[in-house]
Amino acid sequence: MENPHPRPLPHSRGGELHTHDPLRPHSHDPNPAPPSTSPDFILTLPDGSRQSVTPNDLSRLPQTTVPDCYIVSTGHGTSGPFAFTGVTLANFVGRYWVSEWVQVEVVSADGFGTRLLAEEINGRVPRPILLAYAVDGQPMTRAAGLVRLIVPSETDDALKQVKWIGSVTILNAETLGRGGAEKSR
Repeated sequence: MENPHPRPLPHSRGGELHTHDPLRPHSHDPNPAPPSTSPDFILTLPDGSRQSVTPNDLSRLPQTTVPDCYIVSTGHGTSGPFAFTGVTLANFVGRYWVSEWVQVEVVSADGFGTRLLAEEINGRVPRPILLAYAVDGQPMTRAAGLVRLIVPSETDDALKQVKWIGSVTILNAETLGRGGAEKSR
């Protein structure tokens, strides 16, 4: 499947992991403009299969709204509160992968990314992690992220808040042992 975003996935190069890992928490320069015009993102499953996911696909899954969310953006300060609507990351993973899994990698089309462990995603919390596609009752614009990862429990540094999602990779213990989904091919 061809990636709809013009830049290669940041964590792979010829099947080898970079020494600089964009999924480790780190600060990054603010990106004021969307890196791509495509609203789709690539989903990679532990078996190596890939598919494109659209905001419309997400809107067909059970919706959750999490009120009183704040965005702490590098170089932009704090904004909010917002009410984000989308699919919980737990429901998203459950829709596309029913077997065992241990973590999810979410990477933006501009190369910023994060890893979330299954325990963090599946935890019973009143403010779950979302793949959000609406804010304050309105669909998000491309400039606002169109689809963005919202981690309501993160309130101080936004190192897990991924805007302009370009790829989501679900990993199980086997794919982690091989160095991730990119090495499984």
